[in-house]
Amino acid sequence: MDGIGNTMQKKAAELERMAEVLVTGEQLRLRLHEAKVIKDRRHHLRTYPNCFVAKEIIDWLIEHKEASDRDTSIKIMQKLLDQSIIHHVCDEHKEFKDMKLFYRFRKDDGTFPLDSEAKVFMRGQRIYEKLMNTENTLLQTREEEGVTYERTLVASEFIDWLLQEGEMPTREETEQLGRRLLEHGIIQHVSNKHHFVDGGLLYQFRMNFRRRRRLMELLNERCRSIPENHDSPFCLRKQGSEGGNTSFLSVSPTKEIKVVSAVRRSSMSSSCGSSGYYSSSPTLSSSPPVLCNPKSVLKRQVSPEELQTPGGPYIKKTFTIVGDAVGWGFVVRGSKPCHIQAVDPGGPAAAAGMKVCQFVVAVNGMNVLNLDYRTVSSLILTGPRTVVMEVMEEADY
Repeated sequence: MDGIGNTMQKKAAELERMAEVLVTGEQLRLRLHEAKVIKDRRHHLRTYPNCFVAKEIIDWLIEHKEASDRDTSIKIMQKLLDQSIIHHVCDEHKEFKDMKLFYRFRKDDGTFPLDSEAKVFMRGQRIYEKLMNTENTLLQTREEEGVTYERTLVASEFIDWLLQEGEMPTREETEQLGRRLLEHGIIQHVSNKHHFVDGGLLYQFRMNFRRRRRLMELLNERCRSIPENHDSPFCLRKQGSEGGNTSFLSVSPTKEIKVVSAVRRSSMSSSCGSSGYYSSSPTLSSSPPVLCNPKSVLKRQVSPEELQTPGGPYIKKTFTIVGDAVGWGFVVRGSKPCHIQAVDPGGPAAAAGMKVCQFVVAVNGMNVLNLDYRTVSSLILTGPRTVVMEVMEEADY
């Protein structure tokens, strides 16, 4: 059974990576249309509709902080070309080149290869958008086996809604659709214990199709998953080679900086599928490399009750942090409450005023005092590019 389970996990991971490429490519296509980068162009008396110039899009990616340099931009676009998201207008170039060549999104000329997997993802995205844009009570906070989960669907109610929306003609076929959505990583059972079945079990959308993807995430699919303990190190930004061991700078509460050696990290938790927001980029040399300390930076753990005691020594602060092409530039660790373990001095979080040892109270308006860092990390990763963080810190008297 372990072998079958591992095979299913690998397949699910592959499907999830495929979905991320599809969604990321579609988000870029819509942005380029909006920016008028994609348009009809003429060359040698011939008009090529809905295309873009390779050289111009590389300039655009750097200008919009989606890539740090031209080489990284080429790698991003090559990934989209390899995955058949884009192609040269005459299919004469299999490599993306920094030249005045015309390329086009396959979705704009009807040549996108719709295999069974792609069809499931596109259908899942349509269902997700329809659910988000419709006034209903399907998504609610609910409890299963004594644990409370946010934004859950009851399987039987979800099937009722899908039938009402005409997604499938029969209940049995609708249940099969739910199973395909789960197998493709679009939805999941809240505790990952069950497949999709018509009944009272709770499920959540695993993919947030509306989350603004960083194009840099396309280059981080092959990151190696490393088992992680409660306070394992985690790379925010990095310089140097692609080798296994690299030098990083460690940030301590007293702002002392020392060089340490650590295994390259590219995920906030032990999985790396959608955590490219936080992953490192070897080409970003404008800011110093940072590593979260292996040991907790806290002098002592504080309870949520202690933080909220009236007249206590803690004050609340709110930061609005806009992520850049690399991430937000901070690491969350701990549990009930979580704390800020490390902050990149050159990142968006530091610019907003975030510091180590602050306790995380809320993320985008949701109270997280009683959550662990993995759950908080997931909330950030699946949320918008701009994250509002409420924290508490000891007051300076």
